[in-house]
Amino acid sequence: MSDPRLSKLPAVHALADEAAALGTAPRWALIEAARRTVAAKREAILAGRGEGEIAASEVAVLAAELARPRLRRVINATGVVLHTNLGRAPLADAARTAIDDAARGYSNLEYDLVKGERGSRHDHLRALLCELTGAEDALVVNNNAAATVLGLAALASNREIVVSRGELIEIGGSFRLPEILALSRGTLVEIGTTNKTHRKDYETAIGPATGLLLKVHRSNFAIVGFTAEVSPEEVVEIGRARGIATMIDLGSGMLVDRATQRRWGLPEEPTVAETVASGADLVTFSGDKLLGGPQAGIAVGKAAAVEAARKHPLMRALRPDKLTLAGLAATLALYREGRQLEVPTVGMLGKTAEQLRAAALALAAAIGAHAGLSVEVEPCLSTVGGGAMPTAQLASYAVTLRGKPADQIDRALRAAPVPVVGRIEDGRVWLDLRTIAETEVDDVARAARI
Repeated sequence: MSDPRLSKLPAVHALADEAAALGTAPRWALIEAARRTVAAKREAILAGRGEGEIAASEVAVLAAELARPRLRRVINATGVVLHTNLGRAPLADAARTAIDDAARGYSNLEYDLVKGERGSRHDHLRALLCELTGAEDALVVNNNAAATVLGLAALASNREIVVSRGELIEIGGSFRLPEILALSRGTLVEIGTTNKTHRKDYETAIGPATGLLLKVHRSNFAIVGFTAEVSPEEVVEIGRARGIATMIDLGSGMLVDRATQRRWGLPEEPTVAETVASGADLVTFSGDKLLGGPQAGIAVGKAAAVEAARKHPLMRALRPDKLTLAGLAATLALYREGRQLEVPTVGMLGKTAEQLRAAALALAAAIGAHAGLSVEVEPCLSTVGGGAMPTAQLASYAVTLRGKPADQIDRALRAAPVPVVGRIEDGRVWLDLRTIAETEVDDVARAARI
């Protein structure tokens, strides 16, 4: 005999109609929420738990959750400037405007407006990248791993690629350099040891099958102590003397000069321009790390090497879309115009401790008194993140929250209308002001008051 409580379960469409008056969720979400709620209640009844009544408000809440986009804007309060899990570099206003302009209609992506005929998407950024880096030619693909694969395939397919053991890196997602070399159909030749590689190691490794000398900047880890490595200039010199092409995977793509890096308290990172000046045939780097643009891989260097990469069959699979090109062009233009502090990543790295303390005091005041919550301003250390400058620690200030279990505060922050992601240390939640934009302070304060 069926449970009489089942007969009290409302019809899905009727329940959805009732919930519709309580929110703005679309019809599909209301129907799905009602269906799930009724099914859950039916299972509970059959298991001997609960009655058949369902509140329309319960359905409205679930419908709102279902309708919410999966990919959402969040506020990075961790102090990790290039947080890979949070999308790395936020874009400058100019980049977002350029992307919106390119997205709202058609564009001259592959059309030459002067000649009135087909053009190339590779022409849009070539001159700008060459101007900023000193390279003879340049191209853009969809990320730096792609730029590396393409470069290796174009310069050393079915040839030996000589690499120092201390530079056989692994990046996010267990993506390892030896595997990248395998994808490019090159043969790895390891030289030196983990901590020491000398000039003679390169010279001894070169043979009839050698196609490329590859140097990889260790952007996501550091080797300290009893160490030795060969500079990019020396690698290029060896390659030229033996008629072997050279490639440098720079990784993070710093365009800010070393003097400015020192002034900001950063460990010195080689810039793209000085790496190109080493004479390497090809230099690859990311668009969404220290450069501060959209996700992209950039290859610059000698005209012949870049052209070989551009003509390789892989290029079509790795090419960027119009939105990437638009955002990257606008970001690079800010560097050319001396407005690099408008690039959020650069601006964050350049903030002083005094500026951050003032911002932390303002945030603490905005949060104000909150039942059971203690709000304090304390010094802390920020990091660069994103596989860049692994030893960098930047003096910063944070607002700390305690008085309730830290995981409870953390969950509430992440459940806010604009989720706030902080970090938990010493039983407190820390909100580092280095990665919180001025325009986000009110949202953070509201989230902390929930």
